[in-house]
Amino acid sequence: MIAISRRPVGRCWATISFASTLYLCPILDLLVAEIPDQWQAEVRLGLQEALVNAAKHGNKLDPSKTVVVRFAMLADHYWWVISDQGSGFSSCCLSQVDPDGHLPPEESECGRGLYILYKVFEQVVWNPDGTELSLCKQIKSRYRLPLFR
Repeated sequence: MIAISRRPVGRCWATISFASTLYLCPILDLLVAEIPDQWQAEVRLGLQEALVNAAKHGNKLDPSKTVVVRFAMLADHYWWVISDQGSGFSSCCLSQVDPDGHLPPEESECGRGLYILYKVFEQVVWNPDGTELSLCKQIKSRYRLPLFR
């Protein structure tokens, strides 16, 4: 079941919550609906990675646990705050991620998803408990074009 609070307008935040699942298409559709077309594929990829991490690694795909996404548009910045009910994210994998470098080796147990997050979003921040991830995308960035066209 998906619960939606409202559509984000101006400085208002909207909320979507859903049971831990990997069936994310309708949720991703809602989360990227206001994103300009040329940025949708890139943002969708990043959000998919973050939502999979929350549902699979955070909540262990337990259908009794929910993932909550708060999101807003503030000027040319798009924000998503993703929370899960898991035991928290270990920062051990963060040390293996070089957002300006290359993908982690294929044999690495973690890091590829984090690498994608750092490439797609301008801000990637976890709360101290490791149960909430804040992502920010500046759409009208004059410094780079979308990763996908």
